[in-house]
Amino acid sequence: MLDEYHILPLMNIHIIDTGFFKLDGGAMFGVVPKSLWNKQNPADEKNLCSWAMRCLLIEDGEKLILIDTGMGDKQDAKFFGHYDLHGDATLISSIQEKGFAPEDITDVLLTHLHFDHVGGAVRFQDQSRLVPTFPNATYWSNQAHWEWAVNPNPREKASFLKENILPLQESGQLKFIQDNISPFGSMDFLYVNGHTEQMMLPVITYKDQKIIYVADLLPSSFHIPLPWIMSYDMRPLQTMDEKQAVLKDAADGNHILLFEHDPIYEAAIVEQTEKGVRIKERGKLSDFIKS
Repeated sequence: MLDEYHILPLMNIHIIDTGFFKLDGGAMFGVVPKSLWNKQNPADEKNLCSWAMRCLLIEDGEKLILIDTGMGDKQDAKFFGHYDLHGDATLISSIQEKGFAPEDITDVLLTHLHFDHVGGAVRFQDQSRLVPTFPNATYWSNQAHWEWAVNPNPREKASFLKENILPLQESGQLKFIQDNISPFGSMDFLYVNGHTEQMMLPVITYKDQKIIYVADLLPSSFHIPLPWIMSYDMRPLQTMDEKQAVLKDAADGNHILLFEHDPIYEAAIVEQTEKGVRIKERGKLSDFIKS
């Protein structure tokens, strides 16, 4: 599946931490019994587990590309009370720690438009008007997912907040990727439909290695076994098929999986075993990058 992607020039990649939030453990692990998943990510007294919101920043020539934006900080206290946003890192502070400012971002690639992936894309200006957080950036989605998000089904409606989405279109900074033709020399995309319609997984070639930013197809390293699928997924059986294909490619090609929500591990490599594809090693992204 991934062999056709081209080799890219040298670039720099930065992990962008935007804090943690909490979600119900049962929802995050679906039909998997708590006696199993609680060993991986222990729940609190409310059955909530902590999850990261881990974005990626890519320096590629004159482009500075941000992948996803976390939850942001513009919602009210009631909203954040549902998700217990915690941790010291924020989207902007993490970008600044890498030596950049919001004005430096040239492109924002949104894997999909759920609030914990797109919330930071928009901010309040003068506490009244919503504007893109990155004033000089082109924001990228795809037409099929955009239509799915602005006309949501009842089950997924709470994840698509209009205040996160519509200001991007109104600003004129939104573009759609057409015919799976990447606007970047630094990445291509896999499209998956189990979690939500036409979610885009960036596939980045870096130092002759492929990094797959797996977004919500594999929210964490704990979700590697095929039946470990979120209850949030719209089409769980399709998710299972998509996971199987991506994991096989990752194991065969020794590709790096980069996790958006894993609270401990940034990345992993996997291998084929008698029980299916399993973790071979996991840790920081830098652990797997060739020097």
